[in-house]
Amino acid sequence: MIELLPTPWHWLAACGCGLIVGAAKTGIPGLGFLAVPWFAWLFQDQVKLSAGALLPLLIVADIMAVWMFRANVAVHLLWGLLPWVLIGMVAGAVALQMSTNVVLRPVLGGIILCMIALHLWRKRQPQGEPPGRPAAIGYGMTAGLTTTIANAAGPVMNLYLLGQRLPKEGFIAAGAWFFFAVNVTKMPLYAWNGMITRETLLIDACLIPAVIVGSIVGRRVVRYIPQRSFEAVVLILAALGGAMLFIPAR
Repeated sequence: MIELLPTPWHWLAACGCGLIVGAAKTGIPGLGFLAVPWFAWLFQDQVKLSAGALLPLLIVADIMAVWMFRANVAVHLLWGLLPWVLIGMVAGAVALQMSTNVVLRPVLGGIILCMIALHLWRKRQPQGEPPGRPAAIGYGMTAGLTTTIANAAGPVMNLYLLGQRLPKEGFIAAGAWFFFAVNVTKMPLYAWNGMITRETLLIDACLIPAVIVGSIVGRRVVRYIPQRSFEAVVLILAALGGAMLFIPAR
């Protein structure tokens, strides 16, 4: 038995987390944010190792989503975002060295909730053009910062993509490509910080089937969700994700 997950109940809960990660990437974006505190709870006081164990599972789910939505062309929306994401990731790496989760998590949560308030305000205004370059800079840097510090860029990117008024399939496809690129980029950073170990990789290998099953289920479920309901669920989960950052990680 792997020490980080010492009992069958821990493994059952971890499999549930794998299902959620897979379903979130291909069916209900935002749901995957629940995996962050879930894994942190499973690993108890090993918060960095929980983030390191979660990252490869996220990449597997990203690959499944990219493959399932490979015919969608919404990925073009991301090119202007990626340079700012990289800047945010550098800032996040510096913040990890200079501060603690106790300080950073509520700050990130506050930023996300402010973004949600801005998004709701914009929806009440007369319909205009989708957010332009200044918004892309803000969303990109915040996404890079939050993903590096807490694997928590989901709410930020979901708000940005909602603002682009994409159909749900385009929304998922663009998010899949974005997070695949970002999560692969994070792997060396996590390994360098000792967040990925032989033990976490063994756990990931055991949980990959759960992620794949969750991805298949999510792909089938999203077909039956009306567009307005899809957008409402994404917004609610983004708010929940932001609020959960105010809960201290153990």
